[in-house]
Amino acid sequence: MTLNPQRSTLNAPAPRHIAIVMDGNGRWAKRRFLPRLAGHKQGVESLRRCLKACAARGVAVLTVFAFSSENWNRPHDEVSGLMELMGKALLREVPQLVHDGVRLRFVGERGGLSAGMREALAQAEAATAQGARMLLNVCFNYGGRWDIAQAAASLAARGEAITEESLHGAMAMGHVPDPDLLIRTGGELRISNFLLWQAAYAELYFTDALWPDFDEAALDAAIADFNARERRFGRTSEQVVGAEPPAC
Repeated sequence: MTLNPQRSTLNAPAPRHIAIVMDGNGRWAKRRFLPRLAGHKQGVESLRRCLKACAARGVAVLTVFAFSSENWNRPHDEVSGLMELMGKALLREVPQLVHDGVRLRFVGERGGLSAGMREALAQAEAATAQGARMLLNVCFNYGGRWDIAQAAASLAARGEAITEESLHGAMAMGHVPDPDLLIRTGGELRISNFLLWQAAYAELYFTDALWPDFDEAALDAAIADFNARERRFGRTSEQVVGAEPPAC
């Protein structure tokens, strides 16, 4: 995958941070009488396409929900297949990410992962650490409730006061601004324990498109919908005109 430096022809700027619940891989496969893992493999292709499109549109941060803390409840064969798919994807994609200046960061609880997987994630992060063009956060073994709980526990262990500001900084996603736009594919109308704290003022966009079918046109439709909205952050419409959004 080579990222295209050409900017989008959209008149309005793209959100600086887009988060995506990549849903629908299994249903995509089922409709084609394929095993679920085939849908997940196609989902990796869709992520590659989406990353390229986001870079072309000037998105600074892309955060995707790859494996939730609840996904361990899926059939053993599917979970094992997903872990194997992640390992193969890292071997294949990391060199191109380095070439394209994309920094990769994994967000989630690593204690429940195998030693081999933890090492693979750490190596991928180290290899892409100098990427300055775009940041790709991959939420892997992640849950929004876990994120809030671990942040509070971390502050308590250090004897620090728990405030909105300190809690935000202690979050696993504290290294980036909150998402401006949160997209969920697959037709479900929920965020499923994804970025519960960070999505407080995100614009939510739901699409029936299954994740493997989510293409550049679908991304542009989501961005166009985002740009048509007025983001007030508690203010009135009159106050918003000409004002900068509050810092996250």
